Amino acid sequence: MGAKLKLGIPKGSLEKATIDLFAKAGWKIAVSSRNYFPSIDDPDIVCSLIRAQEMARYIENGVLDLGLTGYDWILENESDVEILSDLVYSKASTKKARWVLAVPEDSPIENIEGCKGKTISTELVNFTRRYFQGRNIPVKVEFSWGATEAKVVEGLVDAIVEVTETGSTIRAHGLKIIHTLLETNTKLVANRQSLTDPWKKGKINQIAMLLRGALNAENMVGLKMNVPKESIEKIIALIPSLTSPTIAQLYNSEWFSLESVIDESVAREIIPKLIDGGADGIIEYPLNKVVQRKDNV
Repeated sequence: MGAKLKLGIPKGSLEKATIDLFAKAGWKIAVSSRNYFPSIDDPDIVCSLIRAQEMARYIENGVLDLGLTGYDWILENESDVEILSDLVYSKASTKKARWVLAVPEDSPIENIEGCKGKTISTELVNFTRRYFQGRNIPVKVEFSWGATEAKVVEGLVDAIVEVTETGSTIRAHGLKIIHTLLETNTKLVANRQSLTDPWKKGKINQIAMLLRGALNAENMVGLKMNVPKESIEKIIALIPSLTSPTIAQLYNSEWFSLESVIDESVAREIIPKLIDGGADGIIEYPLNKVVQRKDNV
């Protein structure tokens, strides 16, 4: 058996978005409800399902070579791992998020200093303790196994530190946000020792580059069309291209084929203008990856 790269797939809220992203990057991952070892269509990779909260620890100690986890959990565990890429994309569980300090709407606590001597419930215990200690604010921090908002609503604790994207769930529980402790997002992280192995480093770089390419392609589409010679300059001026559009003359014709990559949000606005400008036979197609030279780092 040859060398294998051990890849961690975050179990839970990040799981589906991660598998979807890998699919766009070129790897098909299949998860079975019967075990914690998903299959992947690459004989050089073996996968494990690991909770995001624990991922960085397993990568740091070499159980895994590579994985995806939140920046918050890297800080929580003070893990010594190599951060390769931000993986921020529009899937609901992989957007940027914030860990915030929240109290009931009628609480007399107005700011972080007002938490002095209070009890705070959170899943992000170690980071929260260090955060308050760094500001010389003595507090008691308790670990929350879930339903964190309910603890402060019921008066079991004075405040909570909870993760949110928009704050809407926190407000729906009758709470107010009084401070942001941390902004976080999904990271691709690697074991430092694995990066000293030439084969593993090459495989890790391949994965990192193609994941970045898949992210680049998010919300982008390709446009292909035929354009008469006299309309080329007018059509080019209409296209907000990633780079200069590709142009090729059609065989034995005064028409040209023009191809470009644009933001999907402008396609519906620009296509009628392209038709009015003389283009014909416009094809819009989805993209899996847009890999640029800067992605190969």
